[in-house]
Amino acid sequence: MLTINLLLLAIPLAVVQAAPTVNLGFAQYQGAVDAATNITSFLGIRYAAPPLGDLRFRAPAPPLNTSGVQLATVQPNGCLQATDGKSSTNPLEARAASVAPSEDCLFLNVFYPSDAVGTPLKDLPTLVWIHGGGYISGSMSSLNGGDIIRQSNRGVVVVFIQYRLGMFGFLAGAEVKGNGTLNAGLLDQDFALRFVNQHITQFGGDPEKVTIWGESAGAGSVLQHVVANGGNTVPQLFRGAITSSTFLPSQYDFDDPIIEFVLSEIVSQANCSSAANALTCLRAADTTLLSTVNANINSAGFFGTFTTVPVIDGEFIVQRPTLSFLDGQVNGQALLSITNTFEGTAFVDQATKLTAAEYSLALFPKFTQTQADMVTQLYGGLGTQLFQVDAIHGESIFICPTYYMQDAFFGRSFKGEFAIPPGSHGSDLAYYFPGGAAPPFDNTQFINAFTQSFTSFIIHQDPNIKVSNTILPQWDGFVVGNTEMLFNETAAAPHQPDVRPIQTDDALLDRCLFWNSVGGLTGQ
Repeated sequence: MLTINLLLLAIPLAVVQAAPTVNLGFAQYQGAVDAATNITSFLGIRYAAPPLGDLRFRAPAPPLNTSGVQLATVQPNGCLQATDGKSSTNPLEARAASVAPSEDCLFLNVFYPSDAVGTPLKDLPTLVWIHGGGYISGSMSSLNGGDIIRQSNRGVVVVFIQYRLGMFGFLAGAEVKGNGTLNAGLLDQDFALRFVNQHITQFGGDPEKVTIWGESAGAGSVLQHVVANGGNTVPQLFRGAITSSTFLPSQYDFDDPIIEFVLSEIVSQANCSSAANALTCLRAADTTLLSTVNANINSAGFFGTFTTVPVIDGEFIVQRPTLSFLDGQVNGQALLSITNTFEGTAFVDQATKLTAAEYSLALFPKFTQTQADMVTQLYGGLGTQLFQVDAIHGESIFICPTYYMQDAFFGRSFKGEFAIPPGSHGSDLAYYFPGGAAPPFDNTQFINAFTQSFTSFIIHQDPNIKVSNTILPQWDGFVVGNTEMLFNETAAAPHQPDVRPIQTDDALLDRCLFWNSVGGLTGQ
């Protein structure tokens, strides 16, 4: 997905005035206090062992004991990266950011409000943010937890986590299940959540008041944890879930022919086809070679799609997420979801000449002409041919899965739409983390109403219990007449905030019913 370059590659020495230390049992870490804000940070805490050697393509393992005090004032390595598909055709159809990259990347950052020497406040609600990037890119190094803490009026603890990406975190296939671990990247996240559950009190957080939040694939990750273990994760690792641009691409069974084809391509490109054991060969392969294979496999995918994503493993993810939503099998007590008006534009080749039917066949390899004709019926009257294609991608993969989640949290969910022009995927990020350039609509009333909706939810599980007085009107739950909150600006200059409740378009919900009905073919 899209990433945003902000600030905070390290804590500037000029503003450091104290050196608080925590003992996590396996290691001691020394953080730093920002003298200007009294926000303490610990950067680069290792929550799992380096996933190297025999641990490659396996579940995360506890970190080894480390003696001495480890400095936690500089950003750690990011995980190895790839890019999304650039091909004009989908190679699966006939078959089934810029950071310092390393395989040693299972770290997290913690930020909390403190006094001048780093003593935390106590028993605060905690946010765990999961970065986006299509499960193939992204990191936490550009994100400043102080942004969220300030929006919350110093009322929350903030944790950022990293997880293995691309084929390093999402290698799948029957052979991986037999000699490795499926969905290793999701299990990294789960491991980090368990770290938070065990240790967050030392940073002033309350493990009973954790909310998980992510954007794009980060929101997709939240979705995965909501349905994890059939909705019966033990212990419960979060009470609230927030999704910004929920991402649910095709998530096939781990041994689906499409998944096996991808695995065979990876094995071939890594020169492991003739090996007695392909996984053993891949574990012994040079990191640089595997990184090249990872990049090649993902960039060869259909334009705007992501090849190495979660699968249904039968254990952590027991069934298609849409089925879990229908069954109400979810973790968490409450949900807040935001989608952007035009989610699909960034993932569609804007020079494409494909019709709605042709595009649906290319996007979902298991579709037949029957489903393609139904897509034509549903989208044929929606503006230009390109607009229809943009809408197909945005609704099937981002917007409609959000409504499926809303229904699963019946009576416990809130839905919003971010429409500040251009309303495209990722355009809301500048409001969550404003450390860089001013956001597109730099209006204080709007910013406070929008951003504090999230911090109010983190603290109270309800955006109506406000951190401070804002222009946000009463925000009814989605169950009340399909109500959602619009976050926009007025069309005419001088632009003013346009924040008000609206009703979800019935035609959109009808299209979502179609996408839900074909989930067995789309892999959702």
